[in-house]
Amino acid sequence: MTQAELQEQANQPALDHEPGVRKWQDYFTFNTDHKVIGIQYLVTSFFFFFVGGILASIMRVELATPASDFVTPETYNRMFTVHATVMIFLWVVPAGTGAFANYLIPLMIGAKDMAFPKLNAVAFWMIPVGGFLLLSSFFVGAPEAGWTSYPPLSLISSKAGEAIWIFSLLILGTSSILGAINFSTTILKMRIPGMGINQMPLFCWAMLATSALQLLATPVLAAALILLSFDLIAGTMFFNPVGGGDPIVYQHMFWFYSHPAVYIMILPFFGVISEVLPVHARKPIFGYRAIAYSSIAISFLGLIVWAHHMFTSGTPGWLRMFFMVTSMIIAVPTGIKVFSWLATIWGGKISWNTPMLFGCGFISAFVIGGITGVMVAAVPFDIHVHDTYFVVAHLHYVLFGGSVLGLYAGFYHWYPKVTGRMYNETLGQIHFWLTFIGLNLAFMPMHELGILGMNRRIALYDPKFQSLNVICTIGAIIMDTSIIPFLINVIWSLYRGKKAGNNPWRALTLEWMTTSPPAIENFEGVPVLATGPYDYGMGDRQYKTYIPFSEEREPALAAGPNSALRADPDPAVAVNPDDRQGESQNRD
Repeated sequence: MTQAELQEQANQPALDHEPGVRKWQDYFTFNTDHKVIGIQYLVTSFFFFFVGGILASIMRVELATPASDFVTPETYNRMFTVHATVMIFLWVVPAGTGAFANYLIPLMIGAKDMAFPKLNAVAFWMIPVGGFLLLSSFFVGAPEAGWTSYPPLSLISSKAGEAIWIFSLLILGTSSILGAINFSTTILKMRIPGMGINQMPLFCWAMLATSALQLLATPVLAAALILLSFDLIAGTMFFNPVGGGDPIVYQHMFWFYSHPAVYIMILPFFGVISEVLPVHARKPIFGYRAIAYSSIAISFLGLIVWAHHMFTSGTPGWLRMFFMVTSMIIAVPTGIKVFSWLATIWGGKISWNTPMLFGCGFISAFVIGGITGVMVAAVPFDIHVHDTYFVVAHLHYVLFGGSVLGLYAGFYHWYPKVTGRMYNETLGQIHFWLTFIGLNLAFMPMHELGILGMNRRIALYDPKFQSLNVICTIGAIIMDTSIIPFLINVIWSLYRGKKAGNNPWRALTLEWMTTSPPAIENFEGVPVLATGPYDYGMGDRQYKTYIPFSEEREPALAAGPNSALRADPDPAVAVNPDDRQGESQNRD
């Protein structure tokens, strides 16, 4: 088979009536197909993204002027409490650890589904239950103690709203734990023969690290919330200082989860970027093992940095020093990833399409968030900017500039695989530039506001800060506007977009080696690896399609993972022995 024939085969359009393609009704049922569940997660999380975005827009309009002239201070408090909760627990976490992980992991490792399909469906249906329960709190007086819900403030504010907030988070946390069990089991136990742990895609490494954090940290948050509910409803005194309780203990328990939650939100999109950049730069990933193992390092270090949120809470000096050092050290594995990504695209044959633009936008915005993160890890500086808009800017550069731009990069990258159609490139680029410009206008001035002393979480502020707040509000409006071309693109392309073919990007990871969209059981037979996942620029192998497993080839699999990785009877795509040394170096 010639190179031209292989390329034509890779780009062959999927059939209009692919056997086993799901009907639209399936997406509204209790379905155990991981692909259906992934789309359910994505659509649901986008719905809550719009809800959280509306709340954010209302708050930014209020902050355009120093006076409380759009919503009351009480309403503002309720809005920012629910906004932060929605964006974290109902948008970024379900989109990354739910949508992308569910859809991609079985396809990437050659499995037919997740390890526990029914448990997977249960984990999803907890998301809308917990989300709509949280939003229902507006009918009884929404929580207004902030997303941290520190006692004793949370014990004297809206009790009904606070109780709903606690119950909602317990449901969402349970969903997170169930998902983590499923992802880690699937990755560790269901890879195809021949795919060793150092041959699997980097997204799987990222999800393995994320799942470890979810399993270790989420139960601690659940314990804190249960004890807080006892104080709120039953009148116990675990955290209430009136009866001898200690609110600082709650802070320790809360942040033991909630700082690792930052990595739960960002690690999946580290994996996404590691998949997007090599494909669109047409280069092997630089430092495969460094990127993979740095995810594990971030997961470990993320568990021992929580108290840098508590430098102003009476933390002893020696403990401040410990958490300052660990908080700075965690920048090392993160920096390894950034430099590896830059080395990957350096000298590459870059396609400046929408996924690549969002991928590079992710790097630039996240680096700003990472630099300010090192700054607030230093005790003297943190004390100065604690509870100011500098922290708001840092948080949003990490989570919006990081997680959300990474999400969009992955969304456009895998849109052809999920739908079988290409998106509109012009609308995609308009979406990127509106998002990127709006992001920087909205959040960059907040650094100066914080250094000058403007406190966060309040609707009123000194009039001298108004000009910068007006710029922030304009940026927020531009970000809101960016949703319009995005929605038009998604809906129009779904019905009118050009047929994508099975592998329009000529990618090498296994999810591209089946039909677009994938059939119900993903692959015909068991795929056998013939290249590494990032072996771009190595001759005809870049047009690889997977080789179905058959009994005649079982002896090759029995010979060990390396022989399985290289088993390939087609001379047109066979591995050149001269390439093996260089290929190994690229992978390492």
